[in-house]
Amino acid sequence: MASPPFQTSWLALALVVALGMTLAPRTEAARAFFVFGDSLVDNGNNNYLATTARADSPPYGIDYPTHQPTGRFSNGFNIPDFISQEIGSEPTLPYLSPELRGQRLLVGANFASAGIGVLNDTGVQFINVIRMYQQLEYFQQHQRRVAALIGPERTKKLVNQALVLITVGGNDFVNNYFLVPYSARSRQYSLSNYVPYVISEYKKLLMRLYDLGARRVLVTGTGPLGCVPAELATRSRNGQCAAELQQASSLYNPQLLQMLKDLNKKYKSQVFIGANTQQMHNDFITNPQAYGFITSKVACCGQGPYNGIGLCTMASTLCTNRDQYAFWDPFHPSQKANRLIVQQIMTGSTKYMDPMNLSSIMALDSRL
Repeated sequence: MASPPFQTSWLALALVVALGMTLAPRTEAARAFFVFGDSLVDNGNNNYLATTARADSPPYGIDYPTHQPTGRFSNGFNIPDFISQEIGSEPTLPYLSPELRGQRLLVGANFASAGIGVLNDTGVQFINVIRMYQQLEYFQQHQRRVAALIGPERTKKLVNQALVLITVGGNDFVNNYFLVPYSARSRQYSLSNYVPYVISEYKKLLMRLYDLGARRVLVTGTGPLGCVPAELATRSRNGQCAAELQQASSLYNPQLLQMLKDLNKKYKSQVFIGANTQQMHNDFITNPQAYGFITSKVACCGQGPYNGIGLCTMASTLCTNRDQYAFWDPFHPSQKANRLIVQQIMTGSTKYMDPMNLSSIMALDSRL
């Protein structure tokens, strides 16, 4: 027996409402998210620049939903993508994307640019990249654009309540201090003096970020720099992590954490949250099988020893199952490794997150 027309319409309407409740984006409820840093978190800004530091050609993006390169230095999602999913937000658009306009401005923005470092001279070999001071200027510009949309008071609240991620520092060692023998910086500073110099410059950037309204900032340390396939291919002895770069990580990360503690004391608030990405990486580098990887030494995409030489291109050796590799290319984690890192950011103990993990932050902030 056919349903009466009004009953069919009512059922259809109920189904639409139910689906809408399930599928509607949560952008209004979700806090804004802003991303600063280098290639580990760049999601496409460098696509819009005349630079050699880019990931806009296959096989980058092979496991992204579109199966197309996006500018992310990954086979799929990167760390900001997984954080956006966790906080119930749309993925942030690159600041240079023409799609970042109107209501999309309220979601946040990604200002990161592959190749950059804390220091302005890091990444000069890549020619045109968005250095940290410029990323912070873009952040100001973004706030002006948002204020034109919703007014200055609501903009201030949006920024104060936003989550911020900043990932920078590794390139100051890999692409600056250790890039070539007797580099300008290594002639200027011993490693033990260079690390505090980078930290002091980083502190200025974080203080500027605070002045611009950021009140919850996730700050990632460097991974174990000497263990990436690129360094294994060029500096390693018998597959051991490169000692000089490991020393740099071991000096840098504790000093970074102490600097964050000092800033929190200065501001009398837990503004800066340290993410011990060195330990997160170490977990699956020392025991890859425990995380479902067959290797943490060989990159999925590359050439030469450990697939650690050159760029990831269509001419590279490419693994068939990317989830079995901790590293996607000679420098960057695979999508699966990025997911594992974000799981620790969300729920990790103080061994990984200091003074608290992101789940605790979200629970705390929801009560404010």
